[in-house]
Amino acid sequence: MQSGNLKSGLPTLTSADPEWFDTLVRTPNARVERILSLGQTTPQGQWYDQTDDEFVVLLEGAARLQIEGESEERALQSGDWLMLPAHCRHRVTWTDPERPTLWLALHLTPKP
Repeated sequence: MQSGNLKSGLPTLTSADPEWFDTLVRTPNARVERILSLGQTTPQGQWYDQTDDEFVVLLEGAARLQIEGESEERALQSGDWLMLPAHCRHRVTWTDPERPTLWLALHLTPKP
């Protein structure tokens, strides 16, 4: 059995630091990670195009995501979640530079 607190052991970031990733659980079909951002974004022109489905929830902070094919960015606040199917191209266009943004992401291997 494993347990912990999602808000403990977080680093102190500056906007000059890279996003922080911490894998909490890994199985053959799933990976759970927490991500901490402070003003970090996906570099211009780059997209996430993942082979896994991703369920992501914003635990604290605020962010905006651009999903390919959608005309408007999605604004996310604490408690908001998204289910991004495999190969749903997306990018983070903004995270709050004044307060940490804490994400919880569950990556699921799609069934063949």
